[in-house]
Amino acid sequence: MGRTVARTVADLLARAGVERAYTVPGESFLGLLDELERSAATTLVSARHEGGASFMAEADAKFNGVPAVVLASRGPGAANAAIGVHTAFQDQTPMLVILGQVDSTALGRESFQEVDLAAFFAPIAKWTAQATLAGEVPDLVAEALNRATSGRPGPAVLSVPSDFWAAGYDGSSPTLANASAAEACAADGAARIAELLDRAERPVAITGSGAARDALIAAAETLGLGVYTAFRRQDAFPEDHPHFLGHLGLGVPADQLYALETADLVLVLGTRLDEVSTQDYRYPLPSQQLVLVGPGLAPPPHPGGTLHVDAPARPVLAALRRRATARTRDWSTAHAAVEQARTPPATTGADRVHPADVVRTLRRLAPRDTVVTNDAGNFSGFLHRYWCYTEPRTQLAPANGAMGYAVPAAVAAKMSEPDRAVVAVVGDGGVLMTGQELETAVRHDAAIMVVVFQNGLYGTIAMHQAKAHGRLAGVTIGPLDLAGWARGLGAEGFTVDRAADLDAALSAALACGRPCLVDVRTDPDVITPSARLTDLLATGAARR
Repeated sequence: MGRTVARTVADLLARAGVERAYTVPGESFLGLLDELERSAATTLVSARHEGGASFMAEADAKFNGVPAVVLASRGPGAANAAIGVHTAFQDQTPMLVILGQVDSTALGRESFQEVDLAAFFAPIAKWTAQATLAGEVPDLVAEALNRATSGRPGPAVLSVPSDFWAAGYDGSSPTLANASAAEACAADGAARIAELLDRAERPVAITGSGAARDALIAAAETLGLGVYTAFRRQDAFPEDHPHFLGHLGLGVPADQLYALETADLVLVLGTRLDEVSTQDYRYPLPSQQLVLVGPGLAPPPHPGGTLHVDAPARPVLAALRRRATARTRDWSTAHAAVEQARTPPATTGADRVHPADVVRTLRRLAPRDTVVTNDAGNFSGFLHRYWCYTEPRTQLAPANGAMGYAVPAAVAAKMSEPDRAVVAVVGDGGVLMTGQELETAVRHDAAIMVVVFQNGLYGTIAMHQAKAHGRLAGVTIGPLDLAGWARGLGAEGFTVDRAADLDAALSAALACGRPCLVDVRTDPDVITPSARLTDLLATGAARR
């Protein structure tokens, strides 16, 4: 047989720089699986669940800035992969999603596992399409790659009938777009920002993963900008830098918001203004000038002045340094508030392991450039507050709040950079969703370290229930031998019941050189860095 659609697509992915494709294998894309397995340029990673595979692809693309691919089969497989697609959509991650579809002769007959996949994914993807002819599949893959990486990055979803992969292809190789054309308006935008910045007295920036870290550091130092990081984008600016003002996450102490509250200009770089980063859409205030920098970012409703520069942050910041007047501003008081909040509390004498002790000990033992992936859940508040992110590309976390992210993301990060330490921080609820991807880590010799905060609760929901009703419902998780479970998956397992054992267990896990899990039994009453569950229950009960 001559050149097939599957072979053409595999070659196209290699030419686009796609290094890994993650999947749960399905019969609706057998030809593509075979070609990717044979490819010297692309590694095919078989995961244990499509949710894990889609999280891996999202984390890989977020970490490297180059699209990764998730492959899922029709109907149930595609539905399972949706959680990672939604994460990529809200997290601005350039991901390619290729979905197997029923045979082209069976379309429209409610065939076995048939779903209109283009329509199904339309609300949570940047672009969707379904191939109608075998010969158009390579061009559609090229368009999907271009859509995923142009403008505001995001997931592009293509559904391909199963019989198309084996069809012959004699067309020319599709063209991939040159993303550099988007920088054309950077100079003009920088000139307009410079005028606003020269008039500002208290300008602050909010940065996300779409901003250029080195260019932002240089601009902040030259122009006197104070810098906040958007929700779960803490590695976008060094947290030990004197211009760092705080992480706009959940439960931000009021004194860390003072600089944002009193700013006259808010410069938003490479990130959408999501609900958490804006503190429930409070910021920017009506009196503040908003400047939004980034391609494809829709300006939010804002009654004050708004300027949108539809260009990447790096060239805008570089031009801004040349055009705006150099200034020195003192952010020492605001930065001191960050340092004070980041200091863990004294926890000596506690009967159960305090979550802050886990973060404190791990941060002391782990290399500075450790890649930390984290799940959603109240436990993550301790990580966000007490871990100091100083190095670039050290945080992978879902801004959309998806549970089950940490372990798959860690697998992807370790496969991408095997020489760096990679630690997944997760709760017992999240690890039971996708923790079986430890087996994937074992099979691919990806020596990740999983640290589980086991408190026997869906902590976030327990907190909300305690506040609202003064009682709990459906949030209990039974006591688990997670270390034994990890060993059953082929990994190493460690258990920590006392704070005194943290140092030895975490040191051993970091040094073991194999995929491993550390099961830390944390105090369920320490529900957030600033609240006890018993106190919230009492307050909630008193309101009934």
